[in-house]
Order: sequence, then structure tokens, then C-alpha cells
Amino acid sequence: MKPLAPYLCLPSPDAMSDFGQKFASVLQAGDTVLLEGDIGAGKTHFARAVLQSLMDTPEDVPSPTFTLVQTYELPVATVWHADLYRLSDSSEIVELGLDEAFDHDICLVEWPDRLGPWTPENALLITFQVADQDARRLTFQSAPDLWSKRLEHVL
Repeated sequence: MKPLAPYLCLPSPDAMSDFGQKFASVLQAGDTVLLEGDIGAGKTHFARAVLQSLMDTPEDVPSPTFTLVQTYELPVATVWHADLYRLSDSSEIVELGLDEAFDHDICLVEWPDRLGPWTPENALLITFQVADQDARRLTFQSAPDLWSKRLEHVL
């Protein structure tokens, strides 16, 4: 994976939500977005904003921390929101059905280091870092030329 842009600094949770809404506009079936960062860095907040902006009527989006995966049948595609923090072995990816979802659905995956060999080659990796109490710094990586053109419209 290669860096796509220097970084994006979002000064507040509202800015994170706004970016999530803009980012959602570039997603299409077959996309996998890996959300990496420490606890409290904004991964779930971002995923929630993306999901709600893809819904005809925004609804509550719970964290999948305990269920591991939440799926949403949305107009653009089925969207999987996965939190793999509690995954004990990467082979559980198959049990969850994520391995097949990567091919045809949109997948937002928190704690992607747990994917191991199941990490899709075409994925976009967004790394979330706490810059200060409210601000977050986001960096983007993917295989060359897979995401850079699409992200030009939102970065």
C-alpha cells in the first residue's frame, strides 16, 4: 500500500461526520475500507456517518463491538460494518461471511489487523490518530491507482 495524500486534519466530531458523509458518496459495491486506529480515535464515529448518509432515512447505527458485524441493506449496496477487536483468530472471517462480502458488498472494517491473510488487496486503509481532544488526523493508503482518483473529490 502507498500513501495517497499527506493527511487530513478534522478539527471536531462534526467535521468527522461531514467528511464521512462526503466520503460515502464515492463508495460502490465491492469496496472495502479498513479503519485503523486506537480506541477513541473516531473509527466508529466515521463509520456511523458513512452509513447514515447512505440510508434513505438515517437511523441509529450501533457499534458492532459485541456483535462483531452489523449489515445494512442500502440502496447503493449491502454494507457490512465490522469491529474485529474481539476476534480471536483470522479464520473466523469465513464464519462471519466477510470473505464473500469483500467481493460484492461495501465493507467498513474496524481493527483490520485481525484480518490477516483475508485482507483484500483493493482495500483502502484509513488510519485515525488523535491530534488533540477533539481533532483527528486521517491518513489514507491503498494499492497504487485504486483509490486516488476517487478520493480527489472528497479530500
